[in-house]
Amino acid sequence: MAPPPFARAVSYGAYEGRMREAIHALKYDRLYAVSNGLGEMLAQAIAQLAAEAPAEMLVIPVPLHRSKYAQRGFNQSRALAAAALKSLRKSHPQWRLTLASRTLLRQRATESQAGLTSRQRRLNVRGAFQVSDPARVAAQHILIVDDILTTGATARAAAQALIEAGAASVWVATLARTQRGVDGFRRHGAARFYDGIEEEDPTAVASAADPRRADFGSSHSIVHEQPSF
Repeated sequence: MAPPPFARAVSYGAYEGRMREAIHALKYDRLYAVSNGLGEMLAQAIAQLAAEAPAEMLVIPVPLHRSKYAQRGFNQSRALAAAALKSLRKSHPQWRLTLASRTLLRQRATESQAGLTSRQRRLNVRGAFQVSDPARVAAQHILIVDDILTTGATARAAAQALIEAGAASVWVATLARTQRGVDGFRRHGAARFYDGIEEEDPTAVASAADPRRADFGSSHSIVHEQPSF
């Protein structure tokens, strides 16, 4: 498999236990109280990039298709990104991170990635993303934010669309990774591949903490917005 079009991908922790439950509570049960606590965890993942990522980046949450947005009522990746940036403004005030949630569009509905093989995931999201305003991303450094990284197919497809639109570089941060995912994955040689599935390189793992000991917070705030299409 070709190297990914992003420079590096980091995650806070594994998609299991309380982390899995909290993501499901936000995503499917609309338990908005967990969004700020999860956002702070995402901020810790993003902070792993501080020493090497550019000092100024556009932060782009992975978008939902309009049909999925209508069903769910909000984009959990956008809500997590907003909460993470609020935390990072305090912990890394020198870092200029700008939320640009309408810059990337999901131009067609895709199947749920759950249960698909690595190859099926890549085909499912191939060509699914489009940049709404290429001038907005031209020569810009981009940070893609999502809730879960599994095989990296969604991150690859989104990053490819941004690179083709002229982005200078793309970085990826997710709240959680599955056992099939790639945490701490870099474009040049930090992951191994078996049968098309990215496997962790133990020397490259960069999980920020153990989510099983985490406090997911009690704030009831959530960011609502119209879908990007």
